[in-house]
Amino acid sequence: MNKIGLKSSPNSSKHDDMANAIRALSMDAVQAANSGHPGMPMGMADVATVLFSKFLKFDPAKPNWPDRDRFILSAGHGSMLLYSLLYLTGYKDMTLEEIKNFRQLGSKTAGHPEFGHADGIETTTGPLGQGLAMAVGMALAEKMQAARFKEIVDHYTYVIAGDGCLMEGISHEAISFAGHLKLNKLIVLWDDNSISIDGSTDLAVSDDQAKRFEAHGWDVQAVNGHDAAEIEKAIAAAKLSDKPSMIACRTTIGFGAPNKQGTSGVHGAPLGEDEIVLARKELGWPHAPFDIPNDILDKWRCVGTMGARHSAAWEESLKALPADTRSEFKSSLRGDLPSDLEDALLEYKRQLSEDAPAWATRKSSQEVLKVINDKVDNTVGGSADLTGSNLTQTPQMKPVTAEDFSGRYIYYGVREFGMAAIMNGMALHKGFIPYGGTFMVFTDYARPAIRLSALMEQRVIYVMTHDSIGLGEDGPTHQPVEHLAALRAMPNVNVFRPADAVETAECWQLALQSKSTPSILSLSRQGLDLARKTHSTENLCAKGGYELAPSNLEAKVTLIATGSEVSIALKAQKMLESEGIGTRVVSMPCWELFEKQEDAYKKETLQEDTVRIAVEAGCSMGWERYTGTDGGFIGIDSFGASAPAGDLYKHFGITAEAIVASAKDRL
Repeated sequence: MNKIGLKSSPNSSKHDDMANAIRALSMDAVQAANSGHPGMPMGMADVATVLFSKFLKFDPAKPNWPDRDRFILSAGHGSMLLYSLLYLTGYKDMTLEEIKNFRQLGSKTAGHPEFGHADGIETTTGPLGQGLAMAVGMALAEKMQAARFKEIVDHYTYVIAGDGCLMEGISHEAISFAGHLKLNKLIVLWDDNSISIDGSTDLAVSDDQAKRFEAHGWDVQAVNGHDAAEIEKAIAAAKLSDKPSMIACRTTIGFGAPNKQGTSGVHGAPLGEDEIVLARKELGWPHAPFDIPNDILDKWRCVGTMGARHSAAWEESLKALPADTRSEFKSSLRGDLPSDLEDALLEYKRQLSEDAPAWATRKSSQEVLKVINDKVDNTVGGSADLTGSNLTQTPQMKPVTAEDFSGRYIYYGVREFGMAAIMNGMALHKGFIPYGGTFMVFTDYARPAIRLSALMEQRVIYVMTHDSIGLGEDGPTHQPVEHLAALRAMPNVNVFRPADAVETAECWQLALQSKSTPSILSLSRQGLDLARKTHSTENLCAKGGYELAPSNLEAKVTLIATGSEVSIALKAQKMLESEGIGTRVVSMPCWELFEKQEDAYKKETLQEDTVRIAVEAGCSMGWERYTGTDGGFIGIDSFGASAPAGDLYKHFGITAEAIVASAKDRL
């Protein structure tokens, strides 16, 4: 089919008017901003019109209605498609004024959809492929929630994805995972226009996408993306499938712009005033910019009101549930923690102080998770094929399978990026607190999704084990060096590196309590002596850093350490004090929380009149903020090596002796 000349099959004038309203708003907004992507909204207007008017279950008056269908614009650069739909269907905070302020400072209509900016934006998209992967997480969450509350959970997840989404590697991880779990209430509408920014997609890719999706266990159809009847028939069929569905919608990018449609020139730039005049003529749209005639707007607003009966019926179903079930459901949506969790963790900490286990903090994490998962019903664990190493599974966590979604543990396979994005989707869907594990070094693979966790303020917990050269023989490919610094550079992420079993329990508690901040738990492979032998009812890690071991003499030296190096700092403290040099040890499990403390507390903790030395088996970047320019650092600013952990610490000079020498040099 020659897509450059593709024309709409005969549709009703009502459909054409409604679709052209999307096209007009999109090209006008992009033109007014002199920036944006008009091509995709114009090309997919017919598909979106059919989806919203015939299938999507939503209620603009109740935008957060839990059983609504989710619509994800994975191809987020085409954001005017979504903004147009939200305005036309009557979302109150998406006004025509917001459309006119497209891409302007402070508007709800950012260049790419931003979660939290306006109702109806289910997730932040723009980094291609991640929207598709997050939609997989939402579809998974729906299945798991329905297994628990079958009377009130029954909704679909729809995605519009572009060629770029399907080129991104994460799309392979996501669709493979979705096919494996047979997430049949996930429907992807592929904008099959064969155009990318550089030009025709055949410059870079020749995949048979239909066969790829089929190979991953999906149901696949192909339609003329400008034929409303074909589109409607395909979506209806997809809803009956026992597999996830992909519908290839053959479209013309920039449909209606006579000189630019079907070309890369309409992908990411305004049409221009002259072309817009011609497009209005081509589309039979004789209306002024941003002018949607009342009769057409009324048609769209009627679509927006259709969902009210569904949301009202759902409310009645919710009321019909037993009171305890209803309360449980609402609590899970809020992400509440049980009232007795804190007491359980306090008792657990007390027992740790008595028993003094010398566990690796990855083991400490698993042990505290046994307490947490016993009390918190909506935690969902998982690992990227490292369950036995990350220790993320506990006895309460039955695996989720395609046959049984009542479990709480997910085998993500070797899909670190996909796992992180899927967890974002689950968190956005609500009802669950997802956590997932891999090796710390593979935060590199997951980083783009971690960044979206932070940007969207989602409570997603990343269990990152094997956090230093302490993992030993696996060598420098697996030994994170720069990763702590890189993660600390990211806004709105709490990076926790606990020193022992007690700190691990406290950091887990803080991660669970941080509803609008994702957490990284950086955990050791090697065993660590208990540093906190005296029980405290206070969560000392909550301040990010605290004096763990005061000086027995007048303090001359302050050692600031994290994680596995706290025990080395404590050994150095004894050595220095045996020589009459008063030394304090500060444990700093979380920079981000420490930075939130009052200046007086920070000064008291750091004691700037002492020689300050930081100790961490990672790179030195950033530590000067705590040590001062004259302070010392004991760590590693090179890649590691393959050897037993003890040999590596000696080889790279991360030892108590090196700390002592550094302190003496600065006194």
